[in-house]
Amino acid sequence: MKEPPKRSMLSGDGVAAPLRHAVFRRIWLASLLSNLGLLIQGVGAAWAMTQMTSSADKVALVQTALMLPIMLISMPAGAIADMYDRRVVALGSLCFALTGATALAVMAWLNLVTPNILLAFCFVVGCGMALFGPAWQSSVSEQVPAEHLPAAVALNGISYNIARSFGPAIGGVIVATAGAVAAFAANALLYIPLLIVLFLWRRNSEPSRLPRERLNRAIVSGVRYIANSPSIRIVLTRTLVTGIIGGSVMALMPLIARDLLNGGAQTYGIMLGAFGMGAVIGALNIGTLRRQMSGEAAIRACTISMAGAITAVALSRQPVLTAAALVVAGAVWMAAVALFNIGVQLSAPRWVAGRSLAAFQASIAGGIAIGSWGWGYLTDLAGVQTALLVSAAMMLVSPLLGLWLRMPPVGARNEDAEVLADPEVRLSLTGRSGPLVVEIEYRVDQESARAFHNVMQEVQLSRQRNGAYGWSIARDIADPELWTERYHCPTWLDYLRQRNRSTQSERALHQRAMDFHLGPDPVRVRRMLERPFGSVRWKEDTPDRAASEVLPVATAAGSST
Repeated sequence: MKEPPKRSMLSGDGVAAPLRHAVFRRIWLASLLSNLGLLIQGVGAAWAMTQMTSSADKVALVQTALMLPIMLISMPAGAIADMYDRRVVALGSLCFALTGATALAVMAWLNLVTPNILLAFCFVVGCGMALFGPAWQSSVSEQVPAEHLPAAVALNGISYNIARSFGPAIGGVIVATAGAVAAFAANALLYIPLLIVLFLWRRNSEPSRLPRERLNRAIVSGVRYIANSPSIRIVLTRTLVTGIIGGSVMALMPLIARDLLNGGAQTYGIMLGAFGMGAVIGALNIGTLRRQMSGEAAIRACTISMAGAITAVALSRQPVLTAAALVVAGAVWMAAVALFNIGVQLSAPRWVAGRSLAAFQASIAGGIAIGSWGWGYLTDLAGVQTALLVSAAMMLVSPLLGLWLRMPPVGARNEDAEVLADPEVRLSLTGRSGPLVVEIEYRVDQESARAFHNVMQEVQLSRQRNGAYGWSIARDIADPELWTERYHCPTWLDYLRQRNRSTQSERALHQRAMDFHLGPDPVRVRRMLERPFGSVRWKEDTPDRAASEVLPVATAAGSST
């Protein structure tokens, strides 16, 4: 029998396949250097804090200061990434982070750094990276085709963890030989290659025919989409819990090196490198893990394995054994985070991709930030070993969450559907005209009533996550075959957005609902202005102003509601 062909690393489903695309390859290599600099700075900041104070919670707060901005500003950052050119947003945020890193290096060179100043500049750099993250991650789908997106997500994780494998060790050497100021300066210099490749990237963007949303409305739209997407809600909740529990390892790593292993900056760097090396191994095996196990089974295996690894770190006093346990911890940590990330990326349509990824970043970073503070506080009370053992015990029982919040299956990316023509109207409307009320009448056989009602519950979530509110479904008591779906949109412009935000799977869902309709006449759709006097022109409205506010109206009705 002829053997099946072996899969190449550069085959369509190989983890390195996205590197065949020049834009992704250049940005990936530059981001590797940027991540290397960030990890070098992290080593310098954490070790500088251990030299300035003996307080465990102050040391753990370095990690919190770097991660807390991601939790606090990720959603506005995601909205900005969806509203504006993602390349420009990424450039601006990198410049902000570069400014903070440069200022920290100068302050350290002048011997002006105190614990509070160090935390403040870590927070500034964290803010820059929080702005950068959603724009960078959501632009990956513009750099590679859809079939390479999961591999590209895994490669971005590999980039960070290759840096984590070598960056901490390099950072430990730099700090030991030249001090923290050299680590801060190295971070500032390593931002420059990424700035250059992003500046040279000629991004092909398709401008929307509709005006962009205001920032506050865009944030609300993102929150509404996530709140009405059960699969994304589950992934984000599991991500937050995993970040809180698993954040103990990274937050307490300086204390593991100093107190459990009696080492210095180089030991700390080597331990971080072992964790990062394990993370690279985990990222390289994401494809195999996804093929052989369901999402829930994979997360369960990762969390149980990490519980064992954390226990080994807590009990070991030998650097070799601790490093081996950290390799395992890094591998399963990276695998779990990558699975969460892929789940969000493949579930969110393009119009809300930045905000969905921002919510993911907020969940993992917020979990690590909250956990870092908590584990540092517990360490002050009970010691490093006890804090790690408590973390391991909580990680061991965390798979029980799957009984209530089971990880959803992840398939292909939910692609955007084609743009619909605007509905025909005979009333002069502006983008601000509203609220708009939409009523859709279905005639359904009585024997299919329950099945139709079940489908309409899914339709409700679809309408609401794309912008509708006040949704209801009613049945005529005098004519039981007649059902009326009703929902509102704040303005005419919001309604046009809501119509065109639906994905291919959502359009298929709407068609399933319409397939229940009986009779020769099509489903009847009414679109009504709830405050009709608002469309009447007052005398003080000039003709020029009124004409400029009226949106173009299509001559043919669209095929969807």
